[in-house]
Amino acid sequence: MSDPQELEIVAPDDWHVHLRDGAVLDAVVPHTAASFARAIVMPNLQPPVRLAAEAVAYRERVLAAVPPGCDFEPLMTCYLTDDATPASLREGFESGAFTAVKLYPAGATTNSHNGVTDLFALARVLETLQDLGMPLLLHGEVTDPAVDVFDREAVFIERLLDPLRRDFPALKLVLEHITTEQAVDYVRAAGDGLAATVTVHHLVINRNAMFAGGLRPHYYCLPVAKRERHRLALRAAATSGEARFFLGTDSAPHVDAAKESACGCAGIFTAANALSCLAHVFEEEGALARLEGFTSLHGADFYGLARNRARRRLVRQAQPLTPVSHVQTAEGPVRVFDPGFDLHWRVEECEKMPPP
Repeated sequence: MSDPQELEIVAPDDWHVHLRDGAVLDAVVPHTAASFARAIVMPNLQPPVRLAAEAVAYRERVLAAVPPGCDFEPLMTCYLTDDATPASLREGFESGAFTAVKLYPAGATTNSHNGVTDLFALARVLETLQDLGMPLLLHGEVTDPAVDVFDREAVFIERLLDPLRRDFPALKLVLEHITTEQAVDYVRAAGDGLAATVTVHHLVINRNAMFAGGLRPHYYCLPVAKRERHRLALRAAATSGEARFFLGTDSAPHVDAAKESACGCAGIFTAANALSCLAHVFEEEGALARLEGFTSLHGADFYGLARNRARRRLVRQAQPLTPVSHVQTAEGPVRVFDPGFDLHWRVEECEKMPPP
């Protein structure tokens, strides 16, 4: 391989990111804004973002944390609850406050206790989303305690996703942060109204990472990483060039004290090195030419948004990048994802580059 090697792509988007709030938000937003032109921002704050006015206020807090010179657009989501109304969702979508709606099954992940307890009791809401063409983003796990944690995604597909698609065939759906070959196969076999996001960390680690040499809380996420065959299925899907798979990092910062505790939080913070990790993965798979589609094109096309006009340049260095282990916040340090290998791809941040 020649050195250095450069790759220029349409500026990427992150179709699933957690930015939190307060001091953590101020510290992590610059890392997402440095690499991504847009991001779908998750609404699972305390209290959650449920109304248009709350989304507008949160968006302003995000923008206030963007460094000068970075062109970054946060796209806000509505946290779906049992008491959601068609009118509030229509108002939020038509006003531009909301880009999508997020379904958290109650108890599925961080700050999901306000989530939905019976999805099909929200038939009028689902009809409204279908009529508006407003995407419904699915945390695809059941919360039935009788279901093994490693099987919750596959059971969600059988119990909820398949009936949902039958009852609302025109509903635009994104199965978020998929982790299994069952999800890959299901999305591949589905019609045009279903897509899936794939994270950086699920392309890199399998479930052994949580237990290598001891309990490794910084590799704990929800959905949890699965067996190696599932990781390989995800890598094949992400690097395939198929338009129904695109990037959603699910970068989820928690301060170390919240991860390293008797009941540690789920989430892996990848925003600081996401594109460098992805370039490594796509290079390993011989698919660098398909990186742009996965990071920059497929998601925008599915959401019906214009592709970004700005561009990013990735440069492959002979010497490894100096890894950043933590991002410091006023609430404590947040550990950056360690992929377990050297990173060589440097992202030129926030560069003003001419449109294609």
